Amino acid sequence: MQTKPAFHLFTDGACSGNPGPGGWGVLIRDASGHERELSGGAPSTTNNRMELQAAISGLNALPGPSQVTVHADSQYVVKGITEWIHGWLRRGWRNSQGERVLNQDLWEQLYAATRPHSIKWQWVRGHAGHAENERADALAVAAIPRR
Repeated sequence: MQTKPAFHLFTDGACSGNPGPGGWGVLIRDASGHERELSGGAPSTTNNRMELQAAISGLNALPGPSQVTVHADSQYVVKGITEWIHGWLRRGWRNSQGERVLNQDLWEQLYAATRPHSIKWQWVRGHAGHAENERADALAVAAIPRR
């Protein structure tokens, strides 16, 4: 039986104003310690959309089915993908109040990106000295389009 490769993803999103121009960043580290950084931005977005985009981009950058630990400082992302999404799917992308789920397009992309992988979601406190989270934050901030 072949073992899936293992990765750690450290993700973050940032916004200058909310909404406003935003950026996302992800640090990908494989089991050997090799690292890769990814980032991108959008001229008009929200912090939550950038947090989601970081996770989507990181997972989609993996070479194939993998064992992954995603470290994110966004409880919106971590709780959304581990808890809330099950109800959203049952209710046809409606929240517990019967309203459309915000950012459904990105939640659908994130859900699809998770399918090939075995994932552990780990919340980390943002801006608290976590070295890899600080790197992901720096990537996100640097990717914010400047007006």
